[in-house]
Amino acid sequence: AVHRGSLLAFGEVAEPVYQPEQARVVLSLGADFIAPPTPGALAYARGLARARRAYDPNASMARLYALESTPGLTGSVADHRLALAPDELELAARALARRLGIAVPGPEPAAHGAWLDAAAADLRAAAEAALVVAGEQQPPAVQALAHALNARLGALGQTVRMVGPVAFGDTLQAQSLEQLRQRLEADEIDSLLVLGGNPVYEVPGFAAAYERARWRVHLGPYADETAARSHWHLPEHHALESWGDARAHDGTLALRQPLVRPLHESRSAAQVLAALGGDYASPDLELTQAHWRRVWGGDFDERWPRALHAGMVEGSAAPARPIRLHANLGGRLPEPPPPATGLMLELLPDAATFDGRFANNGWLQELPRPLTRLVWGNAALVSPRLAGELGLSNGARVKLELDGRCLTTPIWINPGQAERCIGLNIGYGRRHAGRVGNGVGVDAYDLRLAPERWQAGGLRLSPVDGAQALVSTQHQGRMHGRDLVREATLAQYRRDPEFARSGAPEHLPSLYPDPPQQGAGAPAEVQWGMSIDLSACIGCQACVIACQAENNTPVVGAQEVARGHAMHWLRVDRYYQGPPATPRVVFQPVPCMHCEHAPCEYVCPVGATTHSADGLNEMTYNRCIGTRDCSQNCPYKVRRFNWFEYSQSTPAAQHNPDVTVRTRGVMEKCTYCVQRIRAADIRARIEDRPIGTDEVVTACQAACPTEAISFGDIRNRDSEVHRRKRLPLDYGLLTELGTRPRTTYLARVRNPNPKLDDD
Repeated sequence: AVHRGSLLAFGEVAEPVYQPEQARVVLSLGADFIAPPTPGALAYARGLARARRAYDPNASMARLYALESTPGLTGSVADHRLALAPDELELAARALARRLGIAVPGPEPAAHGAWLDAAAADLRAAAEAALVVAGEQQPPAVQALAHALNARLGALGQTVRMVGPVAFGDTLQAQSLEQLRQRLEADEIDSLLVLGGNPVYEVPGFAAAYERARWRVHLGPYADETAARSHWHLPEHHALESWGDARAHDGTLALRQPLVRPLHESRSAAQVLAALGGDYASPDLELTQAHWRRVWGGDFDERWPRALHAGMVEGSAAPARPIRLHANLGGRLPEPPPPATGLMLELLPDAATFDGRFANNGWLQELPRPLTRLVWGNAALVSPRLAGELGLSNGARVKLELDGRCLTTPIWINPGQAERCIGLNIGYGRRHAGRVGNGVGVDAYDLRLAPERWQAGGLRLSPVDGAQALVSTQHQGRMHGRDLVREATLAQYRRDPEFARSGAPEHLPSLYPDPPQQGAGAPAEVQWGMSIDLSACIGCQACVIACQAENNTPVVGAQEVARGHAMHWLRVDRYYQGPPATPRVVFQPVPCMHCEHAPCEYVCPVGATTHSADGLNEMTYNRCIGTRDCSQNCPYKVRRFNWFEYSQSTPAAQHNPDVTVRTRGVMEKCTYCVQRIRAADIRARIEDRPIGTDEVVTACQAACPTEAISFGDIRNRDSEVHRRKRLPLDYGLLTELGTRPRTTYLARVRNPNPKLDDD
């Protein structure tokens, strides 16, 4: 759709590369562009967060509008979000184009005129500092309209640049796949080699055509659905086991280096292709070097080590194409489709399994989805109004019927879901994923009409008997009047810069003495602390999975998660504000607070949880006897009890050797990545120097794409965490309990258009 949209708009195949950090007004047309698996999502998330950072109340802050059908991360952090069914979204995009002087066909939407007027006026005022982004799953007409809006506003070459196709040349992927299917059905292909893909699972109607090839070979890391219908399955190197190269979303070339030796007798795609040419022995390092010798010629010996050290090939980003919008775009655009009858289906890549390729990864299956908080499965996402009309509750089973296809699935009531749209994540219902992924969820591909079709009308939904227990890690989505997440508009922040601290006591009287680091002659020079910027947090869960990888946190499975035994040391709470049909969403990461007056420390009967001289709330595992008094006394509920011997079920090679693998019967929690702190301290002592400013980076901080998390020495005036804690936005969670947390938050600031009153 991206390529077809550029053909409509420009007459040539091109791809957009966005620069949201330079934008003042951003409009998303069904684009969850800050969330994987969108190419460049991490860079876009960081750029958008920087454009929307308002530490100074007088600073400018980008405004974000979002049109979407199923709530995503982009819509969740938007200042204004409008939930529309896919066919309504295209009509709204055409109406916006007309408001900005672009003649395109289509009726005016029956509602939301004021919203569209305000968004159009903001875009017009921002001019070349505006940015319009169309989702990759949106139809070609919406892609072309986004290009037209950017061109009209003067944003081409400013907040967006068009480059040549990064990965696939000028070939339209869906078209070439359809040609392959037709040639297979015509018995024109004798032998077929599939490198790394799984078309039998992902492509509607491909399985029968695939079996017409008389010799079928599949290369892949798993014996998946395509492998099951092949004569030969060749085990493929994991990306972390092989040499190779890759392109980033902007065309930048990177050299891929292995981190470990191959665990199995596998081969890379380059080695398989070389073998077809008669080279059966060359390792992938030699094949990769041979390619770059041809590219660089006599400069190879100089450029190869430099590119390895830098991680990318210098100056390899794709250059911007000199491109011009068609003068008669309105005449090239097809007429808008007629209003869909009944409900509409929207298929969505999953935040964890993507298109199904990661279904066998237990870490990802157990990672809560950002908004639904579901784990170990998917469900049909329905609006609160539709669920109410049909008398359905979470887990109720329904039958979805579309163009002769049928799928039975449980439902999940999703606040903010467009009323006429049913969202369904792909990547589940695998039959040959592996021990972890087989049989998890329902296969949404059963309802897909074509590889390029992500939306379809004419969907029928009917309840069926029974219910299915869905596993979610958060059962309460409201704050009920508590100020857990403090927020204000930019205008309110300018009127009252101290709003985040109003009514919040800084120090309450306590029967316990201050920890030694607060007094004169403290034994430690460094005092550790953390600050989390709620304006920047997008709820992507990258911090959660980074913490799990760093700290050997076990996977416990759906049954144990359902019992409340999830082991993640860090959670990201999601709260809704406002009516269920049009809620505002806020995210709040909650690790251990490392309280100065920690309630857990005073009740431990064996002194397993103690306060260190540098301000850490420590856990001594071999002292813990599992009374769980500390968990009962923790108001933040961030301590986890290790009920079973989970460590025995995972291979030792998966574990971080710097972190203890805990046995059963002990409490676990965030340690501020103490292993990284102690390693930095040892290096500094050996080199006879103090620990450097911002030298220690925690796992969650390193993984955060939006730089929401800062960590370091809160006494060091040059540290980022010290600067953040001195901002008027800084506040502590539940400080009225006198805990004096070392982890604090920066209140959330929004920048709504005063002409639109979302409250």
